[in-house]
Amino acid sequence: MNASVTNVAAAAKGPSLLQNLRHDVPASLVVFLVALPLSLGIAIASGAPLAAGLIAAVVGGIVAGALGGSSVQVSGPAAGLTVVVAGLIDDLGFSMLCVMTVAAGALQIGFGLSRMARAALAIAPVVVHAMLAGIGITIMLQQIHVLLGGSSHSSAWQNLIALPSGILHHELHEVITGATVIVILLAWSRLPAKVRMVPAPLVAIVVATTLAIAAGLDTDRISLSGNFFDALGLPHIGSASPKGKPWIEEANDIIVGVLTIALIASVESLLCAVGVDKLHDGPRTNFDREIIGQGTANVMSGLLGGLPVTGVIVRSSANVAAGARTRMSAVLHGVWILVFASLFTNLVELIPKAALAGLLIVIGAQLVKLAHIQLAWRTGNFAIYAITIVSVVFLNLLEGVAIGLAVAIVFLLVRVIRAPVVVQPVGDEQSTQWRIDIDGTLSFLLLPRLTKALASVPQGSEVTLNLNADYIDDSVSEAIEDWKRAHEARGGVVAIVETTAATLREAHAHPPKRHFASDPIGLVPWKSARARQVGAGDASILDRIDEYHRNGAAVLHHHISGLKGSHDPYALFLTCADSRILPNVITASGPGDLYTVRNFGNLVPTDIDDRSVDAALEFAVGQLGVRSVVICGHSQCAAMRVLIDDSIDRANTSMGQWLEYASESLVAYHDHHPARRSAEAVGYSEVDQLSVVNVAIQLERLTRHRVVADPVESGDLQVVGIFFDIPTTRVYEVTPRGIVCAEESVR
Repeated sequence: MNASVTNVAAAAKGPSLLQNLRHDVPASLVVFLVALPLSLGIAIASGAPLAAGLIAAVVGGIVAGALGGSSVQVSGPAAGLTVVVAGLIDDLGFSMLCVMTVAAGALQIGFGLSRMARAALAIAPVVVHAMLAGIGITIMLQQIHVLLGGSSHSSAWQNLIALPSGILHHELHEVITGATVIVILLAWSRLPAKVRMVPAPLVAIVVATTLAIAAGLDTDRISLSGNFFDALGLPHIGSASPKGKPWIEEANDIIVGVLTIALIASVESLLCAVGVDKLHDGPRTNFDREIIGQGTANVMSGLLGGLPVTGVIVRSSANVAAGARTRMSAVLHGVWILVFASLFTNLVELIPKAALAGLLIVIGAQLVKLAHIQLAWRTGNFAIYAITIVSVVFLNLLEGVAIGLAVAIVFLLVRVIRAPVVVQPVGDEQSTQWRIDIDGTLSFLLLPRLTKALASVPQGSEVTLNLNADYIDDSVSEAIEDWKRAHEARGGVVAIVETTAATLREAHAHPPKRHFASDPIGLVPWKSARARQVGAGDASILDRIDEYHRNGAAVLHHHISGLKGSHDPYALFLTCADSRILPNVITASGPGDLYTVRNFGNLVPTDIDDRSVDAALEFAVGQLGVRSVVICGHSQCAAMRVLIDDSIDRANTSMGQWLEYASESLVAYHDHHPARRSAEAVGYSEVDQLSVVNVAIQLERLTRHRVVADPVESGDLQVVGIFFDIPTTRVYEVTPRGIVCAEESVR
């Protein structure tokens, strides 16, 4: 028993250190092989000493890996900061960059200690995607010149206009070397899985280097300029910037540079952590601790003469794919880089610069993701994406991101304030009945479009104004009330229907606030299948069921699970089979509220040949104990159209034989039943007048029904007739005397 308790306790604690190392050590070797060429390439692209890339890789692995909040994220010099670092080195020198890296790291530690790390994620994803794509394009424009045997220029524009000349005057040996790397990297994903276990960047660099040596290609090689440990040391700050700027201007550049490094490094690390968390099932990232770890690594990297450090998605995803379990994998990868940089620097100096240029070109291209472009296009954010990319490439990274955020905020404001205002007649253009639908956030910014729309309503018309708003301020409320008062003064009628908690009256009672939708009434979120129908088979019932499972099942479960198998509706609802009638919606009822019966024409059969309605009445009234029985007719009813059309041979059709149960309604209609006169006064067509009469007749028939008569007489049961007017979506009560539609009720 004691042994079993010990085993349970050990299982609860998780795998032991040795068990984890079995996975972490091989994974660390894979990440080391991926990180080594990337670190060298990023150092070259940044214009920094090669040792600075290796120092950042070592510190990122050991320090950020040990202190960070992610168990599998791997840190080091990243392509995302290449453009910024290159610009700062060019303007202020590498030594000053190291000082700025230390300051940026201290700022990151402050972010983490103040628990505001997640605030760095408050950047629109489309801007981040565009920023990375802009960096990728900039890297490609730089490195294409190195691959062609030349040197990159100081700006993307200069690199772009110099590209034709570089192509014409290229160095063939450099092109062959760089192209070899590109071909291997692009083809690697098509090879068998066992082959792809070896990192593609390592294979590409080794093959290109071997080819250059074996074929005697005349290519520029990497030069480390001394031992790795010679490069370690505190940065030496000179008395003036390389470009001789005044100290005030230089101080401003330093402050902006520190903020830029801190913010970009933080955002890139946090976004990388979010992405890596989606790749594994282990512990989730502690974002505040992760930023503290990244900041500490940047302080150490700057003090030792290294590049800025961030979390890197390429290394992190390779770490997860290789089976890493804990942060020990990231730490060990830093150790392996340290060992290599200390003992095998002579091997590094064999690598051609064109080979690393080819590697960086592919990395830059991978930052421009087709999926991000498609997402921006689908979501209407492509303009933000394009503007941000152009700004990042042709201005600088900080200004580009700032412009992208500004454009994203403008788009957000336009979308938030652009509440739809739809004004349309009920029926044809000559109709005296009009409908106005206003949805969304209603602020003073809506007034120009709102007042124009209201002014388009003809004088003297009957208007139903439907408000479905989550926010209404007093300016909109005042504009609507002023228009209503003026319209009614000119002989018009206005009925305002407010379907949300944000109301016109509340807008004047206290400061406006957002109101959120209440629990769904009647049905779960839906959309018409016709809106998506392209071909005959595109809107099958199975497609709609799939849609329900994706978007509706979870919502409905919350409401229907509370019924716990009980069946206690408050009403039997007898209506037509017409697909436009939504019983739960027009009665504001939820799941379990209505016991619904449908047939062609909402009829109550009177003989023994059809017992369908009788059976439903017996069960609903006798066993379920409903309190109401409702007859619901509707406008534009096909059954009533068939019934009133004398040219149709009803005797020989199933429809006609069924409609014999409505013959009494037809007779009453021709005898000018009071319900017909009432509906005629409202302005309904002959078919709709017959529909109203039919509801009144079926209502009388129900009242005399053997199942219903006694409960109705005793007051235990209520029988109600209603008429659903489809064009206006209004519901009216129908009595034996007709439709209840007095002008006061409409108002």
